[in-house]
Amino acid sequence: MEIFLTDLKNKPIFWMVLFVPVLLVLEYTHFASPSIMFLLSLLAIIPLAAFLSSATEGIAAKTGDTVGGLLNATFGNLTELVIFIAALRKDLIDLVKAAIVGGIVTNSLFMLGLSYLLGGFRYKVQTFNRPNAFIQSSLLFIVCIALMVPTILSKVSSKHDPNILSKISIGIAILLMVLYILSLVFSLKTHANFFKSSEENAGEESATWPVNISIIVLIISAICIALVSEIFVDSVQEVSTKMGLSQAFVGFVIVPIVGAAAEMMAAFRAAKMNKLDISVSIAMGSSVQIALFVTPLLIMLSYFIASSPMNLDFKGGLIFMILFGTLTVSLTCNHGKSTWYLGVLLLSVYSIFGIALFFLP
Repeated sequence: MEIFLTDLKNKPIFWMVLFVPVLLVLEYTHFASPSIMFLLSLLAIIPLAAFLSSATEGIAAKTGDTVGGLLNATFGNLTELVIFIAALRKDLIDLVKAAIVGGIVTNSLFMLGLSYLLGGFRYKVQTFNRPNAFIQSSLLFIVCIALMVPTILSKVSSKHDPNILSKISIGIAILLMVLYILSLVFSLKTHANFFKSSEENAGEESATWPVNISIIVLIISAICIALVSEIFVDSVQEVSTKMGLSQAFVGFVIVPIVGAAAEMMAAFRAAKMNKLDISVSIAMGSSVQIALFVTPLLIMLSYFIASSPMNLDFKGGLIFMILFGTLTVSLTCNHGKSTWYLGVLLLSVYSIFGIALFFLP
């Protein structure tokens, strides 16, 4: 309990939770405009994601490596998943697809790039687990193929049958889910040594919350995230239209950064402490989880919660962003070493994507 109270006192990100009751009161009293509700919902999601992340770590620390790793994998992207589900229920499929691509690219380019940059300011050269990075980038290449095939088929086929595309998408979604389960077996059981840190101080453990506190916080955070996500999705259409932003930009840039804010802070903090293995694991692990778990799960859920099922026919530009983003990450991770300039390169590629989508009609 003492650790929990200390974190509440010393970590300003948790203080932002005050935005949650303010947002809920304004939602049910209808006193605020959609623009204010949109901004408040973004500010409210950030501390909720931080609470969710810390609670998951608290439970995982007490359940052993295998179960703990499974919990981290399951709840790591719960914030984004809840937002995606809320958007699916409103039939904002373009927003969901852009957010899926944005989640993959933001974690692998923006989060990893800024980690390289921040760590490189303090240390001339940093090292990390090269086999881990290689396996994660290989999985992202598989995802590129899985998403490109239905997209290309839908563009080149002379007979465009939505039913056939849906069957292809559900088949690939099942395959990706199986691949995700096998990746957990590989990383947590059969080849866990591949994912051990190469750094001397990696064995140090940070203090975590008690299990009972963590479970309570986890449940409350998940409920609040569900409520806030509904408000966010309700306001996003009107606000994006008023500000002249496309759903692609909102989904690609805003949703992933807000949803992964807590994970980003953990990755940046680890990089500045010369624990770059942790940063690489968080960034690339989150990308892989969105690609192999969240995406196929959304395809399956869309048959029950959306007016029409979502497929894997992504816009061509989004597909190439995943492909080029994955290529960039693979090249920079090739030697298992990083410098601040590699961070600049990753951030530059991410910025190119963001600029293109910002001016997209």
